[in-house]
Amino acid sequence: MQRSPLALPFPALLPIAGVRIGTASVPYKAWTRDCVTLVEFAPGTAVAGVTTRSLCPSPEVELCRAKLPGGHARGLIVNAGNSNAFTGAAGMAAARAQAARVAERLDCSADAVFSASTGVIGVPLPIDLAVEGVDKAHARLGEADFLAATNAIGTTDTFPKAATASAIVGGKRVSINGIVKGSGMIAPDMATMLGFIFTDAAIAPALWQAMLNDAVASTFNAITVDSDTSTSDTVLAFATGAAGNTALATMDDAGAEALAAALTDICRHLAILVVRDGEGAHKLIEVTVTGAVDDASAKRVALSIANSPLVKTAIAGGDANWGRIVMAVGKAGEPADRDRLSIRFGNTLVAAQGAVVPGYDEAPVAAHLAGDEVSIAADLGMGTGRARVWTCDLTHGYISINADYRS
Repeated sequence: MQRSPLALPFPALLPIAGVRIGTASVPYKAWTRDCVTLVEFAPGTAVAGVTTRSLCPSPEVELCRAKLPGGHARGLIVNAGNSNAFTGAAGMAAARAQAARVAERLDCSADAVFSASTGVIGVPLPIDLAVEGVDKAHARLGEADFLAATNAIGTTDTFPKAATASAIVGGKRVSINGIVKGSGMIAPDMATMLGFIFTDAAIAPALWQAMLNDAVASTFNAITVDSDTSTSDTVLAFATGAAGNTALATMDDAGAEALAAALTDICRHLAILVVRDGEGAHKLIEVTVTGAVDDASAKRVALSIANSPLVKTAIAGGDANWGRIVMAVGKAGEPADRDRLSIRFGNTLVAAQGAVVPGYDEAPVAAHLAGDEVSIAADLGMGTGRARVWTCDLTHGYISINADYRS
C-alpha cells in the first residue's frame, strides 16, 4: 500500500524498563508479516484503559472491560488481520484461550493479561493460530522493539505511528512511549483504533485511569476520518514503576501534573498521526469552533464540520466553499445564529454576520487550501464554549481501499 503523503518519520523512542516485546507471524490473512504482538510487563505494573462504546464490541473489548478494575497487568496480546468481532461464542472462546496461553507462558493470572484484535469483522479468531502466535512471540520476547510492535499491530496503516516524551516525577525522570494503529473506521466514541502507552513511572491504577480519561477527551476523542466507530477500539496504558519514583496517588503529588501533561501530549500526537494516515488522505484538517454555548456544544459542531462529506471533498479539491461550513454548523442541532456566525480558512476571514465579508479575496484561501495542512475556524458568537478536532479530506483513495478491503 502506498505510503500516506502526510506520513511522518518514526521517532527515536526512549527505553522503558519493565517491558519486553515479542512479535510473530501466523496466517490470519494471506501475508507473511508479523501480526501477533506479545508484551510482558514487570510484576506490579499498573494498567488503565478505555474501550469503544459500540454496542457490538469484540470479545477482546469485553475481556478488557472486565479486567481493568483489577488495576494491574502482566501481559498484552494483540492480533492484526482478524478483529474477532461479531463472532459469538467461538470468538470469546478463542480470546479466552489465547489469554490463557499468555498467562501460562508468563506464569501469571489470566486476569492480568489484556487482549486486542483488529481486522476483518465476522470471522472467528482461529484458536490454533491464536495459541501458535503466543508461543512464537513468547519465544522472541526481548528481541522485538517498539517499531516492530507498531508494524505488527497495523492493518491498512501505511506508516508506523509512535510518540515519546519524558517528565520529572518525584525527582525522577520518567519515560513514556505510545504506539498506535488506525487508518479507517475512525470516529471516536471514547477513543478510536488500537493504542498502547508505556511508561516506567510508578502510579496508583486509579490515578492512572483518571489521567488517561482526561487525556482521551481532547485527543483520541477529537479525531474522525470517516465517522465510523470500530467494534474493537481500545487504548491501554501501562505503568511499570521501574523508574523508582514514589508512586503517585493523587494529582497533588510532586510530578503528577507533569506526567498527566506528557500523557496528553503523547495521546494528541498519536491521534493526529492516525488522521494523517486516514485512508486516502492527502490533507490534514484542523477544525476549531469557538463562541458556542459550552464546550460540549462546540465539540458537536466541530464534529459536524469534520464529518461532513461535502466539507471533506471540497477540501480535497481545494475548493474554498465556505457555504459548506455554514451547512455543517446549521445541521449540527446546536444553538447557532446565522447573523453571529463567522468563518475562517487559515488566517483569512471569509464570512461574518450572515454574509461574505466585504472585499473578500479568495486568493489567499486558495493558497492555504493547496497545502497539506488546512485549518477551518467557526465562531458562533453565542458564548465561551470551544473545541478543536482533527480530520482529513475525502478522496477517491478512500473508496478504492474500502471497496475491496476484505481481499
